[in-house]
Parts: sequence; structure tokens; C-alpha cells
Amino acid sequence: MTDPHPEAAGVNDASLVVELNVGGVYYSTCLGTLLKEATSHLASLFSEANRHRAVRDNKGKYFIDRDGVLFRYVLDYLRNLQLVLPENFHEKERLRQEAEFFNLPNLVRIISAYPATTQSTNSSPARTPVSERGPGYITVGYRGTFAFGRDGLADVKFRKLSRIIICGKVSLCREVFKNTLNESRDPDRGDCDRYTSRFFLKHSFLEQAFDMLQEEGFSLVGSCGSGTNNAGDIKAGLDTEEAKWQHYNEFIFERR
Repeated sequence: MTDPHPEAAGVNDASLVVELNVGGVYYSTCLGTLLKEATSHLASLFSEANRHRAVRDNKGKYFIDRDGVLFRYVLDYLRNLQLVLPENFHEKERLRQEAEFFNLPNLVRIISAYPATTQSTNSSPARTPVSERGPGYITVGYRGTFAFGRDGLADVKFRKLSRIIICGKVSLCREVFKNTLNESRDPDRGDCDRYTSRFFLKHSFLEQAFDMLQEEGFSLVGSCGSGTNNAGDIKAGLDTEEAKWQHYNEFIFERR
């Protein structure tokens, strides 16, 4: 029978597949890729001497408590010893911090020399007038509850949002929501002309999302909503009274 953890037996095969959980994002790679930069933190962590001490999650994957989305660029660098960032990448400083944490000085130098995608905050970059920007639609959806206090309506806790979902053309969503857009559930699968229904925002402020849409020339053209009055099985951790007021809403915005 094959040992499920060959590293425990002292195996140091560069082709060994390693399953990673980096900040909640899963990756699969070869042991040789992680060991490629001999002085890096990853090479030390996954060396034959240290591998058995590495932390694992409840699925047996090696756990690293870092930015899971940005780790894809660290892994790509180790595979190719090159760095290719997507167009309009706005997290260069955060990626540099990740490279420093993993002790990859060559990657740090590459990031520092990488062409800037944004102008200095001291200057006012020229923007295309709203009237000249392309038309399109963006749908904003959210699931939430209205939580009522123990004493009834006299103690109302207002709207609670769990997540704001963004649907539309990828390039348009990035243009509007910029660095508030979280793409971790749909990272770079194809070019910018594709559509997605898997983006969400890094915050839960619905009015902030509306303000950003208005600033980019969008107008609300439709909306819909649904609600439940669920007195049956209640999800663990959810207040019984609150569960009765779950709702889902969508707002459709258009730019002509």
C-alpha cells in the first residue's frame, strides 16, 4: 500500500504532488517547484527535514497563512522564474510583501522593476469622459436579513448583508469597482471580454457600490427581490427570529 504521506518516509521526489491551502485557496504543485529557490521560505518549509512539521488543515493539505489569491503569482514565478501580471494589476506592493515573506529576493527585484499600471497619487490621470465610455450592464445582488430584537420592533437591527455579488462583463466590473472587487472565486479564467457571475466586493456597503456605479455613468434600470419566512430548520448560529426575514435582492444597472 502506498504511504499517503511519503515525505514521512524520507521520500524527496521532485515530482511528488503537494496539495496546499494558502489562506483558504487551494493549490496543487510539484515538490520540485516549491524547492526551486533553495534559500526561500518554501524550500525550507518543504525540505525533507521540515516537511513532517508543517501544519495541515482538516483535509490533509499543507496550510500556509498568507494571501491565497496573490500566492498564484508566487507559484507561477517558481514554475517559470518569470513574472507576468494581468493588465491593470493594482496590488503590486502587496505582492512585493508576499515575495519578501517567502524570501524570494529575485522576485522582489522583478516586482520593484515591473512597469507601473497606475499614475502617482500626486497627479490627476486623464480619464475618458463618461459619455465616451462603452455601454454595458452590471447586476448587483446581495443576500441579507433584517434582524429584530427580543423586544419586537422597538429594537430593530437594520439590514445585515453577508456578501455583495457582482455579475457582468469582466472588464466592465474591473473598471467600475477597481480594487474593491474580489476575484478570488473566479481568478483570470480567460480574457477580459468574458462574463462572470462569481465576483464579489471586499466590503458589504451597498451604497458604496451604488456610488461607484453612478460615478462611472451607470443608472438603475430594474430590480427584483425575494424573501422567506422560514420557521423550519434553522442554520446553526442563525437567530430564529432573524431567519424569518432572509431576503435576496438584485439591482440591474445600465450605461448607454
